[in-house]
Parts: sequence; structure tokens; C-alpha cells
Amino acid sequence: MARTFTSSPVRDLLALANRPEVISFAGGLPAPDLFDVDGLRAAFDQALSRRTLQYAPTEGDVDLRALVAARMTRRGLPTTAADLLVTTGSQQALALVVTALLEPGSVVAVEEPTYLAALQCFQLAGARVVPVAGDEHGVDPAALAEVVERERPELLYLVPTFANPTGRTLDAGRRAAIAAVADRHGLWVVEDDPYGELRFRGEPVPPLASFSDRVLHLGSFSKIGAPGLRLGWLRAPEALLRTLVIVKQAADLHTSALDQAAAAVYLGATDLDEHVRGLCAAYRERRDAMVAALPSTTPEGTRWTDPDGGMFVWLTLPGDVDTGELVGKALERDVAFVPGAAFYATTPDRSTMRLSFTTNAPDGIAEGMRRLATVLR
Repeated sequence: MARTFTSSPVRDLLALANRPEVISFAGGLPAPDLFDVDGLRAAFDQALSRRTLQYAPTEGDVDLRALVAARMTRRGLPTTAADLLVTTGSQQALALVVTALLEPGSVVAVEEPTYLAALQCFQLAGARVVPVAGDEHGVDPAALAEVVERERPELLYLVPTFANPTGRTLDAGRRAAIAAVADRHGLWVVEDDPYGELRFRGEPVPPLASFSDRVLHLGSFSKIGAPGLRLGWLRAPEALLRTLVIVKQAADLHTSALDQAAAAVYLGATDLDEHVRGLCAAYRERRDAMVAALPSTTPEGTRWTDPDGGMFVWLTLPGDVDTGELVGKALERDVAFVPGAAFYATTPDRSTMRLSFTTNAPDGIAEGMRRLATVLR
């Protein structure tokens, strides 16, 4: 008998919102108008000329790993090509870690709310998920220490920089304290970092993995390049990386050799820092448009985050309200958002919702917020 699994509410919602007249704040999608189509087209043409249509090493294209490692090193996380495994998106990286480290009944600690596709991954593994208390600055290290003592988790999962769904960032002091807890208890930590380069206010925070060898760092080309490439990477200590390579061999042999080669050509020929600066400038303007519209969009007493980067604003509406009931009314008015309940591992706060500001220009955001106001107010 087949097991029953829960579909992603965001994927389901995106299908409902896939009408041209809908202004969607639902998906955590990069802006398609900002993709470097010409640069990627040229990179694929050059990659094809190198006859990259054969099987490839499981670890990944050596040139791509070297380029990614150099980029990570410049961002404050010393890395070599040998530290990295190229994956089919960072979602596969998480799935490989879960396969290697967890068994049915294993305990995973998470910030709450957290990335819902990670919760799906833990559900598929039969793990038991326990929340760690936090605040507007992210996970509380003291609360984590209590959870580790009480629940003995095998894994802690975090999106510490511009978190999905809240947009919050864990400061350097808390990162050091969390790393100390991991070292003290032999706890593996997953640092899921798809948004870290999308900072448009404030100073960068050192990667969590720079504080401890117990931290597995997941990166992605999806948010700074293009998600259709499905290219991610996993940084791990040598002993665990060997196991993860074997797990990936069993999963898919290797990530697309052509996409890897094209990405290596692209990174070698393109000033990606300049491209990311352009993304940040556009996303800053879009975030500002959304945050500026919130007072006139939401009822009095609504609370929201004002992120320093990333893609998301997280709202908590006042009173006894269920945003899951409001989303249907929003779709009737041709605007979409994600209800917050799906991001909770335990008891959800149904008054919450996630808005993404990246895929619409400021005038589209203004119109979408006007439509949303007719639902929320």
C-alpha cells in the first residue's frame, strides 16, 4: 500500500494563481525580467562546443566547484573544490543530507516557522520535528540548548540569512552561540543559504558554517542565476562528504553535466558580483514599495518584518483570523499570497502570511496591494 504524503501548498497555490491577470506575491521566485538570458545563452553555446553530453563525476564539474569554492571563500567561508558536492538544486542537497543522517523516528530541530519544503523532506524521512523558540532575531541559542538536552536531535535545520518565510537574519553572536551548542553536543546543523547574497541593507554576517565544522552549508544558483538550471551545492567535512557522494550516486549518478559546464563558463566569463548588485538594487526598490504600502493594505494592529534582503515579508494579522480562508477571496480579486500555517511544524499561527516582493515591479506591487487591501481590510 502506497504511503500518503502532503503536497506543497505553495506549489498548489502557484497552479491556481497561474493566470495572467493574477498579481502573485505567493512564490519565492526570482524576477524573470532580471535573468541574464544573453549571458547564459552564450555560456550554453560554449559548453556544447566542449562535448559535455557524456556522463560526468558524481562530485560535479571540477571547474564549477573551483569557481563556487572561490566565491564562497570571498564571502568569508574558506572552501576548496574538494569540500563541495554539486547537486540538482539545494533541495536535493537537503534530501541527500536527510538520507545520510536520518532514520524513521530521528529528531530534527527547526526554527518555527521555517521553509515548508524542508518540513516535507523531514516528513518523507519519517523524522519527528521539534521547534526551537526564537524572536525577531531568529533562533534563541538558550532555547536551542534546552531542546538539544531534552530531545537529543540528530539535526538542526536553519535558514539563518533572510529566512524563508520570515525574512529574518541571525546575527553573528547567535551564530557563534549556536555553533558552540553544536560542537558541545555533536549536533549536525544544516545552513540553507539560497538568499545570502541578496542583501540590500546593512553589513554581511559571516556564514554559520564559518563558526563550526558541524555545519553543512547548502548553496544555490537559483536565486542569483536562474532556478531552471537546478544547480546547487553542498559543503561538508571530508568524511561525511564521501557518504553524501555515495548517496547521490544512488539517487541520480550526477547533476546535468551540460548545465554544470554552462554554469562554469558563465561564472568564468561574467562579473556575477555586478549582476547580483543589479538584483539587489531592483529587489530593494520592490521591497520598499511593498513595505510602504502595508499600512494602507492591512488592518490596524498588523505586524510585519522589514527584511534587510532576500525575498519575503512576513505578516501577522490582528485578532482571530485564518489567512487560509482569506486566500480564496484574494484569488477572486486576482491577487495571491501564501497562508502561514504550512510553515509550522507544530501548532500553526493561522493569522500569519508570506508575501514575496521579487517578481513584480513597483507599479505592479502597488496594484496588487490595493487588491489585497480589499480582502484584508
